Amino acid sequence: MSSEVLSLRALNRALLSRQLLLDRPSLPSDPDHRRARVIQTIEHLVGLQAQAPFPPYYGLWSRLDGFRPDDLASLLTERSAVRIALMRGTIHLVSAADCLPLRRLLQPVLDRGLRGTFGRQLAGVDPGALAAAGRRLVESAPMTFSQLGEALAEYWPDHPPAALAQGVRALVPLVQVPPRAVWGRAGQALHTSAEQWLGQPVETVRQPSRSPGLAELSDLVTRYLAAFGPATARDVAAWSGLAGLRPVMEQLRPFLVTFTDEQGAELFDLPSAPRPAGDVPARVRLVAEFDNLVLAHADRSRVVSAENLKRFYTINGIFPGSVLIDGFVAGLWRLARERRVKGEAEGEVGARRGTATVTIELFGPVADRDLLVEEARRMLAFCAPDASHDVRFAPIA
Repeated sequence: MSSEVLSLRALNRALLSRQLLLDRPSLPSDPDHRRARVIQTIEHLVGLQAQAPFPPYYGLWSRLDGFRPDDLASLLTERSAVRIALMRGTIHLVSAADCLPLRRLLQPVLDRGLRGTFGRQLAGVDPGALAAAGRRLVESAPMTFSQLGEALAEYWPDHPPAALAQGVRALVPLVQVPPRAVWGRAGQALHTSAEQWLGQPVETVRQPSRSPGLAELSDLVTRYLAAFGPATARDVAAWSGLAGLRPVMEQLRPFLVTFTDEQGAELFDLPSAPRPAGDVPARVRLVAEFDNLVLAHADRSRVVSAENLKRFYTINGIFPGSVLIDGFVAGLWRLARERRVKGEAEGEVGARRGTATVTIELFGPVADRDLLVEEARRMLAFCAPDASHDVRFAPIA
């Protein structure tokens, strides 16, 4: 283990740099290069969390100067990006090229999740038969989970429809199809198989109990380090949901560099990855709901204190957007829209009427709020260009 200690601020600046939140690169104007850069960013980040339809748009906006909603919406409609259950069994936005390879690596996470509540409700159901029936149904026409469960209950009437649908979610790589998550449009979460949607062949033999080998997982670990390092083995496990990663780290050790954090934990990293000094300036940033920046480590102190992290866990399960000041989470932000024109779809994104308001809730006093207002207005120009804009500060709790 290296004797070099990386301070908390050094870890913070390394994370910000790799997350493109220290220096925000500009998107090129050429459409093909622009499209390629957005896909490259999604792949560099190893996807963006996408439990809700639209946080990935804000995640890319916060990282790419000049990003526009259609830069992602077009990737979804042309099937170059998809939303699928991956790390920790949660929905992520990934490129089409990453979709099935990542799903195969993370299948043990989905298998383990299925053995929980829904798995107990599926006692006596043959997984192969359930997967085949579910695949056949969603490939005939995209379905909601409610529709899928009702259709599967015709074959397994003694089992809960919701459990049958969730069984298919774990056993078959299901993607959510447009118009779901397309900016400015609304739609139910309809699912089909990734293979059907992407025009790729289905693997003829599936082995649910087979775990990926060390060589297969090495690329996943190095990609994680490129986006989130330096990191411990526990960090990689917390982000991916995979267990038993220590042998992978040991296999990679000759090709990595190691450090220790201020608590003495061993950190692994790529030799050529950026590690800025802890005193490098970090500008104010507004980071998306459910952003990987806050969720991708076992020890999240490099970006948010344990005390402030408690404020994120709200009653309705929404993980709010975060305010970065000097690189660390110093508050939350929320966006609200008030529309004047009747007939617009409830919850529609990008509406061009009414007032859009960003409310910032700081965890403590801030001497100069002007930079926060500037960044919030920049966000409003992105998400509601034709609305009236308002920036408010909630009372400090």
